[in-house]
Amino acid sequence: MAWDFATDPAFEEQLVWIEELVRNEIFPLETLDLDTPKLKEIIKPLQVMVKERGLFAAHLPPSLGGQGFGQVKLGLMNEILGMSPLAPLVFGNNAPDSGNAELLALGIEANGAEFQRECYLDPLLRGELSSGFSMTEPDAGADPTRITATASKDGDEWVINGHKWYTTNGSVADFLIVMVRTIPDVPARQGMSMLLVPKETPGVRVVRDIPTMEDPVVRAGSYGNHAEIIYEDVRVPLDHLIGHEGMGFALAQSRLGPGRIHHCMRWLGQSRRAFAMMCERAVSREVFGEPLAAKQTVQNWIADSAAEMSAARLMTLQAAWLIDLKGQKAARKEISMIKYFGAQVLYNVIDRAIQVHGGLGFSSDLPLEQMYRAARAARIYDGPDEVHRMTVARQILHDYEAVPEPTELIATRREAAKKHFAAQLELLSIDR
Repeated sequence: MAWDFATDPAFEEQLVWIEELVRNEIFPLETLDLDTPKLKEIIKPLQVMVKERGLFAAHLPPSLGGQGFGQVKLGLMNEILGMSPLAPLVFGNNAPDSGNAELLALGIEANGAEFQRECYLDPLLRGELSSGFSMTEPDAGADPTRITATASKDGDEWVINGHKWYTTNGSVADFLIVMVRTIPDVPARQGMSMLLVPKETPGVRVVRDIPTMEDPVVRAGSYGNHAEIIYEDVRVPLDHLIGHEGMGFALAQSRLGPGRIHHCMRWLGQSRRAFAMMCERAVSREVFGEPLAAKQTVQNWIADSAAEMSAARLMTLQAAWLIDLKGQKAARKEISMIKYFGAQVLYNVIDRAIQVHGGLGFSSDLPLEQMYRAARAARIYDGPDEVHRMTVARQILHDYEAVPEPTELIATRREAAKKHFAAQLELLSIDR
């Protein structure tokens, strides 16, 4: 098997340009505390620059204005964009808009609903509309088969009822993609569908933006917030179905696999930023007459962080390469592994960086404390770590069968070896 770790020179130039833009133009925006309308306005010139480089919404196929990049290239891009929570917005691949665009594209390809392209997909890609993905429910988190939101047909309309929360950007979205059960008497995985719901549709009630560990004093209507939404007798036309009825689970899975590659590489970008702060502090701060960098514990933290980040990076890029080579299904085990492994690496590196900075790291004078709070969610969303570990273990154990005695039992192997080498052993036993 041949392995090639090289990045082609033309794309390497793009990566250098991306990092310069992120560091020089996007990092400073983090300090301004802009509300959503002002933020969208101030980043427009940056988005123009990104589009001129052919890098806007690069995850999409060329037919939708993207570059058709494979997952390896997208992973390398997202490693850089992950350094700042604002960078994906500038590059047109912020959640949930990026995933929702892919869902709409897949749905239109399946059912030919071209009006969805004109009214929803194209304006979303142009940045004229924003979206929310409404799937998670208070009693249906890690197990989506427990989703209770429903939609039933009434004439030429769907009637939606349900209770959702953690709908990212739900309070500022122009439209929502809602996962509901539309076929009641079949297994959940065959009975779920996705519907397009304009946010201003009667019966859509945004209860609140949920305060979280990441943002405990939430400012309603801010970019990145997670909304709790109640759908009460919400009516939308039948043609607002994405794809076909019963496709909901398949659509969700097509969205999640590559998305986890992007998540994990963004986590590495965050880790790199925290790691750089830790190393800078280690060589700059003196305690008891010598720099922190001279302390063995700090050296261990730096070495361990470097090794963990390198392992997570290689694992993630291998999963991306496997998706490019054989498709998402072939990489299911690898995708699950990078999710829980990468989330833990992110947490570890930021935690060590805070410890090296001491009180300064604990304060809001550095971005580390905010990064730390945000990192905790990585072990929960897109499936908690425990579910991914279970998936990996099951796939590995599927290749093994129960045996009456251990395959490596020395006594049994010794007897087999005696029979296998009987002739040679007989010759060696001859008295010369």
